[in-house]
Order: sequence, then C-alpha cells, then structure tokens
Amino acid sequence: MVRNIVVFSGSSHPRLTETICTHLGIPPGQIHLSKFSVGETQVEVGDSVREKDVFIVQSGGGKVNDHLMELLITIQACKTASAKRVTAVLPLFPYSRQADLPYNKLGAPLARTPAKVVGGQGESYTFDSRPGTPQPDTPANGANNGSSSNSKSLHKQLNGLSITKSNGESKTRKRNDTLDSVQSDVSVTSSAGGSYFETQQRNPTSSPPPGPTSNAANTNVPPEFKPQRGYRQWVAQAGTLVADLLTCAGADHVITMDLHDPQYQGFFDIPVDNLYGRHLLRKYIQHQILPKHGGVEGCVIVSPDAGGAKRATNIADALGMDFALIHKERRPTQLSDRQNATLLLVGSVANRCAILIDDLADTCNTITRAAKLVKKSGASCVYALVTHGVFSGDAVDRINSSCLDKVVVTNSVPQDEHLARCEKLEVLEVGNVFAEAIRRVHHGESISVLFQYD
Repeated sequence: MVRNIVVFSGSSHPRLTETICTHLGIPPGQIHLSKFSVGETQVEVGDSVREKDVFIVQSGGGKVNDHLMELLITIQACKTASAKRVTAVLPLFPYSRQADLPYNKLGAPLARTPAKVVGGQGESYTFDSRPGTPQPDTPANGANNGSSSNSKSLHKQLNGLSITKSNGESKTRKRNDTLDSVQSDVSVTSSAGGSYFETQQRNPTSSPPPGPTSNAANTNVPPEFKPQRGYRQWVAQAGTLVADLLTCAGADHVITMDLHDPQYQGFFDIPVDNLYGRHLLRKYIQHQILPKHGGVEGCVIVSPDAGGAKRATNIADALGMDFALIHKERRPTQLSDRQNATLLLVGSVANRCAILIDDLADTCNTITRAAKLVKKSGASCVYALVTHGVFSGDAVDRINSSCLDKVVVTNSVPQDEHLARCEKLEVLEVGNVFAEAIRRVHHGESISVLFQYD
C-alpha cells in the first residue's frame, strides 16, 4: 500500500482510475464533479490533500473540451487546498495532434516600384539583395562617379552579349527578373495622352503632369497575394496553449503515453514523462500473432504513413521482422481544392500477415485505406495495432466494413461502447503501466525502466 498519495478520477475514464488504484492498493479519492445549467463545470474535492502527492487521471477522448476544463479546475482546486505536488495523468493527451506549424516567412510578393532617375539615366532599384543588370553606359556596381575606365571595361565585357541592328546601333539583352522589364508595364497616362515615365527618361527636368493623374500609387497596385503551397495564414498555437494552461493551473508534473509528436514535450516548462505503449503491442504480436502465421518469416510490420515509420521500425527491429511503408501523397484535384491522397506501398507483403502499427485511430480513414492497399497487394491477413482508439464518427462502421481481420487497441480511452458494436476489436489493459509509473514518481524512483522493454 502506498501512503500519502491521493488519486482523483475525472469524468473521462473512471474505470482506468479504478484499475490504477487497485494496483496501488488505495481507494480512489473523493471528488464531486457537476455542471451548472449554463454548462459551467464545478469541482468539489472531498478528501484532504494538504501536503500530499495528488494524481489526477483524465484522458483526452470523448468530450475533450469539457474534460480539459474539468482537469484545469481540479488542478487549481488541489493547489488551493495546499497539495504538495499535483501530477496530471493524461493517457491520451488532448490537442497533441495540432502541433505548432511554422509560418512561411516569405510573406507577400515584392511590390513593383517606378524607376528612379539618377544622373539622367533610368536606374531601377529592387528589394532583392542582388543588384540589377548593369547597362553598357552605366557605371558598374551602382557607382555614380562617372569613371570612364569602368565604363569602357564594362562595355568590352558586354560586347559578346550585344545584338547589332541594321542601323549600326547595339542593344544589350536585359534580364526579365529585374524591374527594368516592368517599366513598360507601368505607365501613368497624362491628360495629354503621353507617358510620364517616358517623358522623365527623355527629359529629367520636366515636371510631372498636374491633376490626380500625377499620383503613380493609384495605378501601381501590387498583385493580389496568393498563399504558397503548404502555407498556413492563421494557425492556432494549440499545443503551446494547452501546455501553458496546465502549468498556470498549477500542474507540477505530466504523465502521458505515446504523444503524437515526441517534440511536444518541449512545449512544457515542467517535467513530462511520455510512456510507450509499444511494449504491449510487441507482446501481443509475439504471443498472439506470430505463432498463428508462420513466425517472423510469415509476418511483416507495416506503417500506414511516413510519420509513424520510426514507431513501427522500433517494433520490427525488436522482433527481427521485415518492415514495409505506405507513402501518402496528397495532390489537389482539378475540379475542386480537395486533397486526394494517393497511397504507394514500399515493401513486400505478398502471402504474409500484414501488421499495421499506429499511435492513434480517430476516423480510421487512414488505417482502413492502408488495409485495403496491403490486401490488394497480396497480404493473407491484416491486423491493426493502435495505442489510442478514439473511433469518432462512423469509425466503427468503417472498421466493420473494411478488410481488417482484427483491430487491437489499449484502453487509454473508454472502449466499452466500441466493443459492443465491433466484433473485430480487442482491448489491452494499460492501467498497470500507469500505476507503476505513478508509484515510481511518488517514491522518487527512476521510470526509465518502463522505457527499456528489450
């Protein structure tokens, strides 16, 4: 029995809390969770938590926004009641899929500006760091000292690029990426029908035409900004926000499992222990799948996307199995802006049992399409092993109608309703792993042993 510890359960997964408390040999803490008629959450802590180690178990599945607010209020209530330390136990971390996306620093395209007259010659200036193409009669490197030696040497260098006309005059090729080529496109027509810039180049001392037509900014409108491919104009920084909310509420420690992106731990200023669920999946493969399908030679580990390749290869290397990858390429269609994903299998799965490994299954669109692809490629059977089975929307119906033979998930989120609707579903118990992590954190022991499964 563990002393001086209190484990509270949120409304998201009370059965998981009971399993953890049974493993620790303590009763769950008394807490009353309710809502006002307007929808506001109310939390009342029934046990004394003064100078005690408090663990609050709240998963991110189901009504994730209500569960997150409930967790924040419970943390704040325990800190107000003089708890020694408050640890948030989040088997499925909320908003971990919305990692912070980098902004495109290129911004809008450069605006075109009219030529600037210097020394009677039309010189163009751009915002680029590279200089414009010099002219034969213009000093190099933008020098305006009128040096005849520089002009003559530059003229000799450009003799090979000159084009001789019939009248004996030479004209130098101009680059199209400078604003010299833009001068012909930008002209302000005066009331007399002439061009102001052409007049300025012929006679620099002439004054601009009077009237509102002298304002070149009215006609020099920058082109409309179009985002580049992969550009996100307004992306909410949800990952950093949730980390700051937990810290500001008073959380001193976070325990979670299989973060969608391990770099998410860097958003926190407090310790974060990311437990791995792959040891449960590996044991299931080793004891339940391999003996039935010809051992290591008759099975292959498949990652349904490139993002989970490292996760799948860790299991494949630990078991000495072959590995295959499904590459997903998204391209917009011609009729609409929707992104259609084209799947490509890299590896051999013919006449073998394909085992799909992923960390989270929400709508199950990716994993069912991957199962269809490997089945079409000659796989004898298809298993799907997922750590977090959210199964929102019509995910269960999609699994029932797919070519998946079995789907194995952990109970990081409640699976009772899903089990009643899907015969292909099998659930692995993960409460013992969290109970051992809580015990080690409470006694100040290292939990690195939970990461060493080989």
